[in-house]
Amino acid sequence: MTETEIQPNYSYMGRNFSNISSINDDSTAFSDCNSDRSGEFTTTSSQSRRLLLSCATDNSDELIQHLVSGLESTSIDDQKQAAMEIRLLAKNKPENRLKIASAGAIRPLISLISSSDLQLQEHGVTAILNLSLCDENKEQLASSGAIKPLVKALKVGTSTAKENAACALLRLSQLDENKSVIGRSGAIPLLVNLLETGSVRGKKDAATALYSLCSVKENKARAVQAGIMKPLVELMADLVLNMVDKAAFVVSILVSTAEARAALVAEGGIPVVVEMLEVGSQRQKEIAIVILLQVCDESVVYRSMVAREGAIPPLVALLQSGANRAKQKTEMLIELLRRPRSGNTGHNQDLSD
Repeated sequence: MTETEIQPNYSYMGRNFSNISSINDDSTAFSDCNSDRSGEFTTTSSQSRRLLLSCATDNSDELIQHLVSGLESTSIDDQKQAAMEIRLLAKNKPENRLKIASAGAIRPLISLISSSDLQLQEHGVTAILNLSLCDENKEQLASSGAIKPLVKALKVGTSTAKENAACALLRLSQLDENKSVIGRSGAIPLLVNLLETGSVRGKKDAATALYSLCSVKENKARAVQAGIMKPLVELMADLVLNMVDKAAFVVSILVSTAEARAALVAEGGIPVVVEMLEVGSQRQKEIAIVILLQVCDESVVYRSMVAREGAIPPLVALLQSGANRAKQKTEMLIELLRRPRSGNTGHNQDLSD
């Protein structure tokens, strides 16, 4: 079992700082992915009428058993209908998620994710996502082999399938033992690609999944190698997409590694983070401080760059405003920047070692 990476303690000027990369309410920057899109299906089949009836009553067991049988039909149309209705049953009635899993739907749904029929694949991916919203199903989904097909859907599926595959992988990554498995399955570069080229929803889904996966050190390295820092810097600088917080939080967990710090600097991230200090929201300013502390802690060169970008005045103003919940970290960063020639120059040392 791979443990989620534990951040080290820091000591500076006689004060101890534990878990320097955390912020009190960082989890609020990430909401769970949407479980489905409703209203896109138009059908008048008798099966769909039974579906609507089951959603309004407590007698869905018989319908679920019938739909699970339909997943294994030799007819693609029957498979599509069954997968679509299971997808909606799992979305609209949380108690059905356990019933559907207990009825044996997980393995046939996983097999549908590998279908060459893109609509069937999309139904399968989204049904798996909706089942994964039940915590009790996560372990069974992973042990039944859902991860690799979901990664494949992330590569070749429709835009909706890719987004929902990213969300399903996020849900499975909430079990620590799955984080490294998902990383080794090739998901990280595909999520980085979705972060860079996807729709607004796709970018948000990818950022959320990457935030979870990159709590493991090996996935941080994979993400940096896949070029994650470029789209993250662009998203931090783009106020229109409203993803500054999400992108900055991902950066804040990546920059515990020397490779990520170097990539942030190489992609022009320092001016962007300093601008967050100047004009960002209160939370964005706090994230910026966390990022800059890690960037500056071991590197005289990086401290000088941050100071030249004008970080000290907004930091001082933040202290004087009295609204700074990260006061100690702010003071620590100011001291680092005012004495840039002091300290260890070995900025290639990994802070997480």
